[in-house]
This record gives sequence, structure tokens and C-alpha cells, in this order.
Amino acid sequence: MHAVILAGGKGVRLRPYTTALPKPLVPIGDQHAILEIVMRQLAGAGFTSCTLAIGHLGHIIRAYVGDGSQWGLRVDYTSEESPLGTMGPLLTMRDRLPEHFLVMNGDVLTDLDFGDVLQRHIASAAPLTIATYARRVSIDFGVLTTDSGRVVGFAEKPSMDYRVSMGVYGVSREALARYTPGLPLGFDELVLDMLSDDTPPHAYEFDGYWLDIGRPDDYDRANAEFSLRRDLLIKGA
Repeated sequence: MHAVILAGGKGVRLRPYTTALPKPLVPIGDQHAILEIVMRQLAGAGFTSCTLAIGHLGHIIRAYVGDGSQWGLRVDYTSEESPLGTMGPLLTMRDRLPEHFLVMNGDVLTDLDFGDVLQRHIASAAPLTIATYARRVSIDFGVLTTDSGRVVGFAEKPSMDYRVSMGVYGVSREALARYTPGLPLGFDELVLDMLSDDTPPHAYEFDGYWLDIGRPDDYDRANAEFSLRRDLLIKGA
């Protein structure tokens, strides 16, 4: 079981924390780096190897993670010289990846079972599986529905429910076959191409704990809640 962690972003939204530290190494709770938590979780879920796609301040990530043996993982690296989008880094390593593998952002704090995502992806026979999460968005305005210059509907500060991508994916190599290594490839482009080809991704619906610590609000919440959820997030630590 192999995982690819996307850890090359600049973490602009978390400045000034990310001025000196890459986003996956910002501390959570009692000084655990988010990347350490992810590595522990992957090892606990049965993964044996991992590729880190690094870019911004990547040398610090290399120094921190090393060969991964401290977590029982075999870790190698691929470096992004210029921005390649969410999925672009996978193209440069496509030939050395297994047929099916997990891909995840390096700033995800969750109790999701990564091993189950990969196994369910393989069972689905879809080229891509997207872990999804229910989020509610509150709109702080009165929302109008208009038609030909007339107001035909009104809702005062409504809330809308969406299923959003968690930044965790099961991927098969066939999903990447049509794209050229070295060129940018965004997650949005990949999904839209699949929908256009009538080969839709599989949805893995998850309703546990999930925060995107690249968002300042989620990062603050992660630090506030970590001591209460530590045993759940770092089992056996």
C-alpha cells in the first residue's frame, strides 16, 4: 500500500507561520507537526511506503522526515521545480507508482481510515475516488432570486449544504495516462475530463472528523481541539 503526500504548496493563507516552515510542518496542539500525524496514521492503516511531493522549503521536510523509518515507512521524494497543480506532480512519477495508490494533501487533519479509502477505490473499479465531507456554508446576506428584472424569491441569510473534496483520493494509473509529464494538471481539470468522458469518479462519503489546516479558521480550531482528540487522531502514540 503506497501513498503520495502533496507537500509542495507555499501555504500563503497561513502566513506568517509558513514564512519559515512548510505548511505540513506547522505545529498542532502539543507541538506535533501535521505531517507527523499523517505519517503515523498511514503506518497504522497498513501503508508501507510513501512518496512526498515537495517544493517550497522542501529541504526542511526532507530533514524532518528522512527515510520515514521512525514511523515504519519507506519514504522517497519528488521535487517540484515549478508549480504543477494538484495532480501534476503525479505525472512525473507515474511510471514508478503502483497500479492503485492513495493521494492526499499534506495539511489534512482527520480520523479517516486511509486504508479503507484505497481498498474501496480498488473495489469500485473507478479511475479516481474522492473522499467527500459534508460542509454547511452560511451566507450573511439576504439572498434574492430574480427573473427579468423582478424579484421572485427571497431568503434571509440562508445556509447551504455541500459535499466537498477532503483532499484525499484513491487513484489508479489509468486516470493519468492521457496527460503529459511536466505540464500542470489540476484536480478540477482531471475531474471535469472524467465527467466529460462519462467515467465519473467514485465518491467515498465520510462524516467523521476533518479539518483543512491550510484554512486559518480550521487551523485555529485544530489547535483548540487537539488535546481532546489526540488519542483518536494518533492511535497508540
